[in-house]
Amino acid sequence: MKKVALYIIFLSVVSLSAQDKPGDSIFDDSIFVEADSITIPLNEVLVFKKLEFKDTKSKRYYYWYYRKVFKAYPYAKLAAERLTQLNAQLAKIRSKRKRKKHTKKMQKYMEGEFTAQLKKLTRTEGKILIKLLHRQTGLTAFDLVKEYRSGWKAFWYNTTAKVFKLNLKNKYQPETEALDYLVEDVLQRAFADGRLESQQARIPIDYFKASTRFKDIDVVAVINNR
Repeated sequence: MKKVALYIIFLSVVSLSAQDKPGDSIFDDSIFVEADSITIPLNEVLVFKKLEFKDTKSKRYYYWYYRKVFKAYPYAKLAAERLTQLNAQLAKIRSKRKRKKHTKKMQKYMEGEFTAQLKKLTRTEGKILIKLLHRQTGLTAFDLVKEYRSGWKAFWYNTTAKVFKLNLKNKYQPETEALDYLVEDVLQRAFADGRLESQQARIPIDYFKASTRFKDIDVVAVINNR
């Protein structure tokens, strides 16, 4: 058994060593030791490239934007949770009138839960929030208004668009939009470090593809053009 244990440790080290390139991921779910029929589940490990900045200004800009993402993400996450809750509840209500009444009730609840905090967000944080709503719910803020008109229209237009003067149709596209990639980079690193609680994105995102495309990103230029 000692030999088996050493063999398992050796395989683990080899697997990790083979994934030392930035952005690599370990996708094997298990290690199999044929002789003793042992299966050991392995968690996926993301290996990030160390953050490097060409100058102090770039570093300062990145971490300024980093704080903005941290401020906005919890609201998008909570909105996704409330939407899931609302959909589950509406699925049990057949009456159109009762569904409308329940959605309005949820609106009032969310207004009490969100409004005061959202009005404290800056325009940049509001813009990030609009993008992250798409990431976490699979719907743009505009789609949410259209889908849940009776309960979400007043909330999102009065609280978000009116305050920030933003386009509710904005989508989250980290594979093609440099600014969205910066948001995703912040999120992925924060999830890996345990500084933010991860919530499954409702849209497909290939972070590694985006990382390759934006490996030479000019942080200052991208943020200044937001």
